Amino acid sequence: MTPAANSARPTIYDVAREAGVSKSLVSLVLNDSPLVAPAKHAAVMAAIDKLGYRKSRAAANLASRRTKTVGLIIDDFQNPSFVDVLRGLRSALGPHGFHVAIREQQADDSSAVEGFLDSQVDALVIAAEPGRDLPDLGVPTVLEGTRLHDVDGADHVSSDQALGVRLLMQHLRSLGHIRIGHVTGLGGAAAERREAYAKFMASIGEAPRIAGEGNPTNEDGGYDGAVELLRSHPDVSAVFAANDAMALGVRAALREVGREVPADAALIGYDNSQFARSRFLDLTTVDNRGVDVGLACGEAILRRLSDPAAPPTSVTIPSRLVVRSSSASAPP
Repeated sequence: MTPAANSARPTIYDVAREAGVSKSLVSLVLNDSPLVAPAKHAAVMAAIDKLGYRKSRAAANLASRRTKTVGLIIDDFQNPSFVDVLRGLRSALGPHGFHVAIREQQADDSSAVEGFLDSQVDALVIAAEPGRDLPDLGVPTVLEGTRLHDVDGADHVSSDQALGVRLLMQHLRSLGHIRIGHVTGLGGAAAERREAYAKFMASIGEAPRIAGEGNPTNEDGGYDGAVELLRSHPDVSAVFAANDAMALGVRAALREVGREVPADAALIGYDNSQFARSRFLDLTTVDNRGVDVGLACGEAILRRLSDPAAPPTSVTIPSRLVVRSSSASAPP
């Protein structure tokens, strides 16, 4: 029996309610765990059949047939920070015969998650905002980076955002900068970096100078945020952009008001992307060690595939400061 064509797609919670068991037990059944009692297993399978809960994917999982595909969800193909994560993920999974497929997903959309689940991927790495808290997806899932929402039962892998910001701010302070502005944007990573910036400013007795909280974390968002920052705080001697892509826009805004980097204002970013390494920016930034993050995501997936009942883990990769010519001493 399957649900009517116009009904909502059943969730793992619907299956749990129908079977009279917990959501976690349904997840164990979907992953063919030997820990489930036969009677409970039968009740869950009956509920899956009655509700039509992704029957083909569940059947594939229960028969231990694998597509050898891991889905990677990102929020912007133009954001180069995902390249290193992908490289590390492929390095971890490739020797085991897994292919990594990529989809783009915006924060208010779940089509990439749904699409990957419908195509029966063996696991998911979500390196984008999920858009909302999600239930257990029935496949090993890793949430990469700092996100506003969570996925039930997922492993977590991220670089140390607070450490990275602290290293950047201490570097600027060592160069004599006090009037430090921050151009921020949407998303959990930007929020954590913004919080760490504000905490540092408070520690040196300075009010935070923040702009762009509603902006996308790309070049346009950086430009718009910098225009706002320079209008409200024209005295800033340094600007911290939430990522390297935003730093491109910040530099354009600084140049429009006649301020060159680093003579008139220091500029720092975050991610150590190809933008930061370009001769145009030569940007002081933080290396969030994306390759190592990707490797850790791959290792988490392999662990969960070999032991579906293993508890979720959380891994934090230390960040590193990379100093280039965009940061110089504060003007006298």
